[in-house]
Amino acid sequence: MSFKHISVEQTQELMSREEVVVADIRDPNSFSAGHIPGSEHLSNENLARFMQEKEFEQPIIIVCYHGISSQNAANYLVEQGFEEVYSMDGGFTQWEQALPNHIEK
Repeated sequence: MSFKHISVEQTQELMSREEVVVADIRDPNSFSAGHIPGSEHLSNENLARFMQEKEFEQPIIIVCYHGISSQNAANYLVEQGFEEVYSMDGGFTQWEQALPNHIEK
């Protein structure tokens, strides 16, 4: 099993019809400056707690700056047994361009 790629549009659609976890792995300052509404900041410091709190069946979308680092993080979660993990292509940069009105600060 491996993670799946998901576009910004598919992310928005999935968020509208299902309870998904959006995990943002960018640095804390970038996350504070703006992030996808309802997303949570994920770092090495809170990774263990994050994995304990989430259900293995729950869809998880990993977001980074440009959709590169999120692939490694998504792959790691799959290796830990999470079943539905996505890496958002284009990252937060793409989200910001496509959906400038859908940013939480």
